[in-house]
Amino acid sequence: MRAHLGDQLVIESTTTGTARRDGEIVGLHHEDGTPPYDVRWSDTDEVTLVFPGPDAHIRHLEHGHPGTAHGPSAAGGHAAGTGTAAAPAPGTSAASRTPPAAPGALHHGDIGRRVAAERHRLGLSRAETAHRARMSAGYLAYLEERPADPSAATLVRLADALGTTVTALRGGGADEPPGQGRALRRPRLRDLGPEECRALLSTHGVGRVAVSAADGRPAVVPVNYEVVDDAIVFRTAPDSTPSAAVGTEVAFEVDHLDEASSQGWSVLAVGPASAVTEPDAVRRLTEGAHTTPWAGGAREMWVSIRPAHLTGRRISPADE
Repeated sequence: MRAHLGDQLVIESTTTGTARRDGEIVGLHHEDGTPPYDVRWSDTDEVTLVFPGPDAHIRHLEHGHPGTAHGPSAAGGHAAGTGTAAAPAPGTSAASRTPPAAPGALHHGDIGRRVAAERHRLGLSRAETAHRARMSAGYLAYLEERPADPSAATLVRLADALGTTVTALRGGGADEPPGQGRALRRPRLRDLGPEECRALLSTHGVGRVAVSAADGRPAVVPVNYEVVDDAIVFRTAPDSTPSAAVGTEVAFEVDHLDEASSQGWSVLAVGPASAVTEPDAVRRLTEGAHTTPWAGGAREMWVSIRPAHLTGRRISPADE
């Protein structure tokens, strides 16, 4: 038996000769297309690992004729042909060959990370969690380790088993402040050295600049930034709040939070800010910028911050 992604696995009824169950093959474990397969069943929309039995055949998308199961791989043990998730055979690759997600689609691998994080917080094994959620431990392993698109019913059962919500497992709450998840049971707060801080700043991103606004009040404003020759630079408008940084010492902060694992880091740069006015320097910054300002509008004034102090912290599990 050999299959391609998108082919249909059909399980025949042993008594009537009609299709008893069918599903789309969404994952291959061997380059030659031999079993086992990851199958998304049409009746439940769930994905399980299947070792097809003698009652199974492949309906190829392009060729239109079935390939009958045969050989040792078709035997597959007691779960063969039933659609029941089974443990991979020794030496079986865990690499998925799922089709690429459409642009803007939800990255379903994050659901598995959130499930695993909640399970670890509760101190539950996969077997215990699967039992609570009324699913196979094999499918839970698949969900946690590889991109998957579980059905709404599956997410409801998992959320109930883990004492959370479907919205939380899906990564909802985009309009809520970050960091509303629970803290790690054994967190470790570690100071970061200057080199690690520079690495985390990377080449560009979104950070926050703290300034004294025109009315004298403190303000913290997000800006798209670039890192060029150890300087932090950003574009703004001459009459905007970020432009108040020019000629003063400012603080610039970048951070990242992983809601699924309750980990994160922050980097703080403090130093003098100045306007970039030399035409060639402005041209180089504009041409080399990774993005235009997300806020839009005419923002042609470049501001440069030269960090005199660079510090950071990271929160991670104590055993890492």
